[in-house]
Amino acid sequence: MSEYFSLADCDVIGFDLDHTLCRYHLKETSRLIYESFARYLVEHKGYDKDLLNLTPATWDFCFKGLVVDLEDGNLVKLAEDGTVLRATHGTSDLSTEEIIKHYGPKREWKHFNSLSTSFTRSSKYYFYDNYFDLPGALLCGRVVDMLHKRGNEVNSDFWKDMVAAIDHNYNTSAFRDDAGTYFPSVKRDPGQYLQRCSDSVKTWLRGMKNAGKVLLLITSSHSDYCRLICEHILGKDFEELFDIIITNALKPGFFSLVPQQRPFRTLVNDVEESEGLPSLDKPGWYSQGNWPHLHELLKKMTGKPEPKVVYFGDSMRSDMFPASSFGKWETVMIVEEMEGEGVPKSEAALSNEAQMEPLEKKGKFEEQGMKSPSAVSNQWGSYFVDVHKSGGGDEESQKLTWCCHCIHKYSTMAIPSVEHIADLPLDYKFPRFSPDKPCTTGYYPRPPDSLLKRCESMS
Repeated sequence: MSEYFSLADCDVIGFDLDHTLCRYHLKETSRLIYESFARYLVEHKGYDKDLLNLTPATWDFCFKGLVVDLEDGNLVKLAEDGTVLRATHGTSDLSTEEIIKHYGPKREWKHFNSLSTSFTRSSKYYFYDNYFDLPGALLCGRVVDMLHKRGNEVNSDFWKDMVAAIDHNYNTSAFRDDAGTYFPSVKRDPGQYLQRCSDSVKTWLRGMKNAGKVLLLITSSHSDYCRLICEHILGKDFEELFDIIITNALKPGFFSLVPQQRPFRTLVNDVEESEGLPSLDKPGWYSQGNWPHLHELLKKMTGKPEPKVVYFGDSMRSDMFPASSFGKWETVMIVEEMEGEGVPKSEAALSNEAQMEPLEKKGKFEEQGMKSPSAVSNQWGSYFVDVHKSGGGDEESQKLTWCCHCIHKYSTMAIPSVEHIADLPLDYKFPRFSPDKPCTTGYYPRPPDSLLKRCESMS
């Protein structure tokens, strides 16, 4: 395998939608998602109204890559070998001594093997790896705090209510029925939550199509929400940019191999036809589906027995791991946390933000300094690297986080946004991640600060 990766070498270029092609205004969206979940718990499940009150400082807790242990209400940040780097009970930090008391002298999290080998969901833990459910980590912490305050036992029962809150706001009919808090708010004012794609991204997509590439959009969002987003960020003619659009793809299950695969379905007025398709015969817009059937169509469209596919996505669990492990696709991970660690924002993103922020929209959260969920957290540290303290405070060593290790293992390369590469020529050669190379190789336009510092300290 070449040590460089180029889009020119790919036959098929695929994209996830949310937080990949579509960037959200993270602060606004995170507040909305938190409110959507919390309101449900308060109004439907009788939880304390205090869950709805947040200060800007509270948002420091919101950090991607945490795992909530549903059996004891702890949230943990893991190193690449599964040791616990930091932990909280609810939102309160556990000291090194408490971590050792809880997880033993080696600080081993007992479910690490099951999470790290398959990423499957479990009744024992939940992995927060994308911005769509991330505010739930903050809500989980606060619910555990609240249960303690009331003197209630913390067990996994509270999680059933959390799952109900997610389903209430995000289920496939919620958009159509104006149910919950999330979809009605985005429908009312898409510009408050969604960032429009720059002209350079639209030109880039058209350029790839004109160069004979097959363009794919694969999203777990339902077709009605997908259409709202795409019309807002790409324009009314967005369908012309893609050869195949797949909505309600139910990733990562989309990539699972036989026999669990779901058939593709056609849509009529955003409603799925009840009869599944035996195979995928032509380009178009479909719902659900599976990777093997898509692969057959891509062979036909490209005229190649093994078309080379690259897929851009932001979720390790839904995009990177299954696409690289089962689909054997090249994968480009969108890692917005890079911008929180010294990687400059793209020109397009900066001008986008300037247009978005008329002064009256700069609410009280902005003035009082709400942290963006992609920025480094005071409580949790860096997404990429952390200090591992042994008991007694003697030895400190820098460890890669488990999330950072997964980026290097399951992605071809990582970028903060598609805007960062849209102006480059199609045959630009990106250095790819490789176990033989320094761990800073594979990030474009440059590695995050914490990784650079770790490499310097080791050399």
